[in-house]
Amino acid sequence: MNFFSAALIALCGQRATSFTINSNKIATSPGLTSREASSQTRYNLVAQSGSLMTLSATTTSEEIIPTNVLFGNPKYASPMLSPDGQYLAFLAPSDEGVLNVFVHKISDESIDNARMITNDKSRGIRQAGWAPDSKSMLYLQDFEGDENFHLWAVDATSEDGKQEAQDLTPGENVKASNLMTNKRFRDEVLVATNERDPAVFDMYRVKYATGEKTMDTQNPGDVLGWGSEDESFEVREALVKDQTDSSEIIRIRDSKDLEWRDFKKFPYGEDGSLVEFCKDGKTCWMTSSLGRETTELQKVDLQTGEILETVSSNEKCDCGGVIIDEDTKELRAVSYNYARTERVFFDKELEKDYEILKSLGKEGAEVGVASKTEDEKTWVVAYSRSDGPTEYVLYDQEKKETKPLFVSRPELLNYKFAPMEDVRIQSRDGLELVGYLTRADNEKKTPLVLLVHGGPWARDYWGFNAQAQWFANRGYATLQVNFRASTGYGKSFLHKGDGEWGVGTMQHDLTDSVKWAIDEGIADADNVCIFGGSYGGYATLAGLAYTPDLYKCGVDIVGPSNIKTLLDSIPPYWGPLRNDMLKKIGNVDDDEEFNKKISPLFHVDEIKAPLLIGQGANDPRVKQAEADQIAFSMQKKGIPVEYVLYPDEGHGFARPDNRIDFNGRTELFLKKHLGGRAEDFVAPKGATAVFPLEKEATVKAN
Repeated sequence: MNFFSAALIALCGQRATSFTINSNKIATSPGLTSREASSQTRYNLVAQSGSLMTLSATTTSEEIIPTNVLFGNPKYASPMLSPDGQYLAFLAPSDEGVLNVFVHKISDESIDNARMITNDKSRGIRQAGWAPDSKSMLYLQDFEGDENFHLWAVDATSEDGKQEAQDLTPGENVKASNLMTNKRFRDEVLVATNERDPAVFDMYRVKYATGEKTMDTQNPGDVLGWGSEDESFEVREALVKDQTDSSEIIRIRDSKDLEWRDFKKFPYGEDGSLVEFCKDGKTCWMTSSLGRETTELQKVDLQTGEILETVSSNEKCDCGGVIIDEDTKELRAVSYNYARTERVFFDKELEKDYEILKSLGKEGAEVGVASKTEDEKTWVVAYSRSDGPTEYVLYDQEKKETKPLFVSRPELLNYKFAPMEDVRIQSRDGLELVGYLTRADNEKKTPLVLLVHGGPWARDYWGFNAQAQWFANRGYATLQVNFRASTGYGKSFLHKGDGEWGVGTMQHDLTDSVKWAIDEGIADADNVCIFGGSYGGYATLAGLAYTPDLYKCGVDIVGPSNIKTLLDSIPPYWGPLRNDMLKKIGNVDDDEEFNKKISPLFHVDEIKAPLLIGQGANDPRVKQAEADQIAFSMQKKGIPVEYVLYPDEGHGFARPDNRIDFNGRTELFLKKHLGGRAEDFVAPKGATAVFPLEKEATVKAN
């Protein structure tokens, strides 16, 4: 199955955790995950005076690392080879500082001669990829963070300067997703949109050169996502959510002219997916947790559903990425990630390539393949590490040689960064939690920032994290924890979070992790901040409300404060997932007392620590009302709260000026309450910050 990969490389130093351009696989549940490499929790700051640390113990540069270096746009991101290998596309800032798509001819030795082929003026483009014809670039773009992404096509190779992008999925409030490309069908793509019904996505076949679009497969009303068979490029797979019991059913059909049939059912609490149809037309590759704790890779009979072979598994974590040969459909490798990436190879030649690449990279760097040509003779390889920027090289697969391409953020090479440690923390009920620790000082305890990931059905990873490095440079240790309900650690670990928001064991895991850092002599018990975006923002509010003596302050970005109002305002296309979310969160629809119990809004009186809130006015996931209601409530009760609203942002801060603005305010907030260092703050000219609490106070004063 040919995957059109999203151009979601960690644009500001963090990994992408949620939204991708889907290829011919099922779209994932949206949840409350953070988007665009967790952009809503990337804040920029600059710093000023003396160091908190001695040179012998510091893990980071003695000088302040400027915020725009840590959080501004990368110089290069998301390198993408054209299928024919003649061109390299990548994301880079325009002269106005907005991320756009650039194209470079491989035969031209100078990357500086690359041409900008898109012309976004506002939020920047973050999701792009080549069309199969090696001439067109496809990309997704929304309007000011509303997440109604449209699919666009633009001529990428014409050098007459007249290329103009075409909207392939036009219409107000239309959202495109589930994009599929196929090298055997070079003039068309499959894409899902909700233009017929806002709540569901139908599949359309689009001639991207002309914009001609025809309905391919209509959604009967219960399908969450679609998949296709590679040889025929027919839609042959549908993922269905049963609204009565929240089970998931994979439906398949043997051709577009035959009826759909239920192929495999995963009761609520189980996990699995159809990875790829095999070449023989009789079998497929699947992952499944049925009968075991973690998902395993299987070969399955398409007619009977019988497991013909259990191919690969790991007792501690779920099956991750699966590499399948595009032509033969034979298995090449499987990856796992408990704390770091591990691979199991079934193709000896591929294993040899990875061994060579590892030997050619810096010690400790993880090897990843960002892009390949259709003939797989040329690769773009990414070397990722926790204490420096990602470095990209071109790999000649036949000669087994590499040559440098570029460094994503070359300005980072001028500074020293702290290594990220993967740690193990035991919860109060005996669970092992995988965490990531970035220290400011190796020899003494420092203030601590507990950085909580979004989702919550997502996870943190090892690697360069701009926020963690920012905190370390300012004098704080950073702890990230994969608390229960995080993905990747098996079905029991995931569902131990069911009904445990706020006052339950999900929050206890965060509390226990802070206490671990204190007991280990890492954290100063009197100076701990809880900080997060999306679900991490909710956890911040819950931490301040339910464990008010643990935290000195909190920073909440796009976090919900009232779970009932959150679910009542979700986008229409999340409707089929509502019952599933109620099972995971708890039935806030029918149990008002339970909702009040887990919603921090109803416990404002318990909050003691100062809070900083950041919110995008166009956020379709966590509406502005979630920030408004708790901010105004705290202000009314005289509890210290600062609230910054950005009118042109959504579920996170995509525009660099707004990121820098919010991070500048955040850094001063942290310095005030934790005692670290900070640079004098000057609001960027392009930032759009407004302050609802100040406006309200002014209205009342007048």
